[in-house]
Amino acid sequence: MKEVRLNNGVMMPAIGFGVFQIPVEETERIVSEAFETGYRMIDTAASYFNEEQVGNAIRHSGLKREEVFVTTKLWVQDYEYDDALRAFDKSMKLLGLDYLDLYLLHKPYGNYYAAWRAAERLYKEGRVRAIGVTSFSSERLQDLFLHNEVKPVVNQLETHPFFQQKTANAFLLQEGIQHEAWAPFAEGQNEIFNNAVLKSIADRHGKSVGAVILRWLNQRGVVVIPKTVHKERMRENLNIFDFMFSDADMQAIAGLDTARSPIYDDMDLATTKYIGTHRIHD
Repeated sequence: MKEVRLNNGVMMPAIGFGVFQIPVEETERIVSEAFETGYRMIDTAASYFNEEQVGNAIRHSGLKREEVFVTTKLWVQDYEYDDALRAFDKSMKLLGLDYLDLYLLHKPYGNYYAAWRAAERLYKEGRVRAIGVTSFSSERLQDLFLHNEVKPVVNQLETHPFFQQKTANAFLLQEGIQHEAWAPFAEGQNEIFNNAVLKSIADRHGKSVGAVILRWLNQRGVVVIPKTVHKERMRENLNIFDFMFSDADMQAIAGLDTARSPIYDDMDLATTKYIGTHRIHD
């Protein structure tokens, strides 16, 4: 498995397996199949409500703990300092782990400064190997690391052919922060798997459209965490390191960028209010 080196020296797989929106009752089986297929990085979150099932799959996999890179995320509701520490303990209990590889602040709302300082404490105590953020704009990310001690290792952003995050990617490269893509398939929006440009490139390379998208992100230096419930797709999504795109292919995909999300608008007040106030527990 190809890896990337994070800014604190920790090695992270270049491709992992995401479990967002996988039904809870199917999560353990599907994650187990992902391990059987060859995935060694799992991305979950407190707000996905499947940490326990992910932990069960890890325990039953037969893999050594150090062979699996595990990411989970802290939800906005628990961004106060003491709440963050309690939420981390709950996640670790559900996962059944002694340490976590990567802990992310899930959204840039609420008291994320307090949450970050709690994450820094967990990192300094060795309970987490690396800490980062999700869906932070470059401005908020820069403000966060300028006024705290530990620089985030990752910013997990919605990134796919229709929303390529070119400016954010350049900033992350400049700052030595790893760009990781959530929703690399745009959650199926805009008929992405039937896009003529992507299908043409896929046909030329004898690959699926999904593999083309993931390889395109990989060539841009972006870590990916695709989700699927089908074992054949798992194999297709993992088998992306045996081909490369020409400049012409890369430019053709670059031409699909709309520079906006087809999933949700970060500037929509109703959306940001919902995310910022959504509760995942009493």
